[in-house]
Amino acid sequence: MRPTTLALTFAVLASATAANAAMPITVSLESEKPGIQSSTSGFNFVGVEKFDDQKTGAGQSFKTDFGSGGIFIGKYTNVDILKQDQYGAAGGKGNYAATFSSKGYALDLSTKLDSGVTYFGFWLSALDGGNNVTFFSKGKQLFTFSAADAKTFIDGLKEPKLYYCNPNEAYKGKNCGEPYAFLNFYAKKGTSFDQIVFAENPEKGGYESDNHTVGQWNKMSGTIIPTTGAVPEPQTWALLIAGFSMVGGSLRRRSRSVAA
Repeated sequence: MRPTTLALTFAVLASATAANAAMPITVSLESEKPGIQSSTSGFNFVGVEKFDDQKTGAGQSFKTDFGSGGIFIGKYTNVDILKQDQYGAAGGKGNYAATFSSKGYALDLSTKLDSGVTYFGFWLSALDGGNNVTFFSKGKQLFTFSAADAKTFIDGLKEPKLYYCNPNEAYKGKNCGEPYAFLNFYAKKGTSFDQIVFAENPEKGGYESDNHTVGQWNKMSGTIIPTTGAVPEPQTWALLIAGFSMVGGSLRRRSRSVAA
């Protein structure tokens, strides 16, 4: 039974790898210059929400057109809007978005454009182990990007220390235990998204971000991040469950044999 179990396990892992390879969203880090806090991607249409005109306080809900003249509309629900500090606010000024909850906050998106929203980017500040962002399309979960993906990538760069500490003059040298970086999320051809959920899960600290950028992209920028946060397709989950069940059964049989 053992060879069979191992073979199935490898098949399960291969299926999971295939699911990752088919991820509908590509992620990149704006790595040309550490400390960059806005996107350098190319766009057909784009808009940015900087939160500076929004009311500060916990659990805010509001609509925005990202300064796009109505091309893009976003509705934020249950987001905390905080004033600048060492943990957030691009440029070290104004306000920023945050959540400290595993439920997080939602950003619902719509556009007049036929191809939908195909790009989202933001300045991720004070990254910690609970930061997770998930993309949806018509209620279907497309992709989850975890803090572990970003931190692993940053720590593997030639000079990862350049991404640590708040880079803004007002808070220079503050919070040096956490990275700061701008992330780009590009929907692959034929894919778009209409909801994004930011969550702090597990609740280790806060998920701070600023300069939320939405658009239709035509040129990627930065360095691609190898991601592991894909959501497996239903058939992949079935294989995973079957594989783990067989592995568990094999281990139980082996345990009984040893006891005998």
